Amino acid sequence: MWLDKVQARLLRLGYRLSNQYVWRGKFIDHATSLLQIPGPSGPLAARLYSNTASGRLPLILYFHGGGWVIGDLDTHHPFCQVLAERSGATVLALDYRLAPEHPWPAAQADCLAASEWVAGHLSELGPNNGRLVIAGDSAGGNLTACSALDLGADARQRLAGAATLYPAADHPQQAWPSYREEARSGLLTTGLMRWFWGTYLGGTPLAQAANARPLRSTRLGQLPPLFAVTAERDPLRDEGQAFADAVRQCGVDVRHRHFAGAAHGFACSEGPTDDFNEFIEEFCDWLDSLE
Repeated sequence: MWLDKVQARLLRLGYRLSNQYVWRGKFIDHATSLLQIPGPSGPLAARLYSNTASGRLPLILYFHGGGWVIGDLDTHHPFCQVLAERSGATVLALDYRLAPEHPWPAAQADCLAASEWVAGHLSELGPNNGRLVIAGDSAGGNLTACSALDLGADARQRLAGAATLYPAADHPQQAWPSYREEARSGLLTTGLMRWFWGTYLGGTPLAQAANARPLRSTRLGQLPPLFAVTAERDPLRDEGQAFADAVRQCGVDVRHRHFAGAAHGFACSEGPTDDFNEFIEEFCDWLDSLE
């Protein structure tokens, strides 16, 4: 356990410094505000990127990636700034609890509680049209799908869409081909992803954590319109594609964009690359299309 904590702290530092480096000087750092959202085990910090737009768009509740172990409000601050600026939507980023200090289901419970609370307080959270979009990358994409699946009826009525960026939709034991083919194609390796999952579950048998694997849900047809992003050079490629396909087969409207030359994390952790700009343009178009 103590080795996991040491490794987690080192990875958190490296992730924070890396994201700061690739975004340095490449975004406008508008003023934001910090909030406290009620959580299942105490208040959760959140950062509000409030736009001066007309409020015609849903509010975006964003869950950061990082394998449920690393990542925080600062690692994804530049990305959320650009997301709010380019889309014209209000963005609220959540600082959920991380493993190994807080193993599953802590992060999942935090994100669900935040989704429920935000859905009930949209009128207090900056310009929006009274609807909610939940979005996240990697582990945050997993938490996005899990939250959208578990929302109560009242909150579900306000859910306009969900966006999953190269999500962790399944467990590595499923042996998707991309875990072998893209094992070392980028910063996220197959070995690291296996460690993330093990650290996140914290000894909980996989069979007892079935609802941590959204691809295996029997309720995919309950999801709102989905914007799905996958990357070719990514161990999570195949499960992300399978998730988008499974949701579509359940009758949900799915817009799936696959980036053939991109690696895992390209949208949030590589700065404003050409792939990022293509992603943000298509995401904004999808956001505009939501009813």
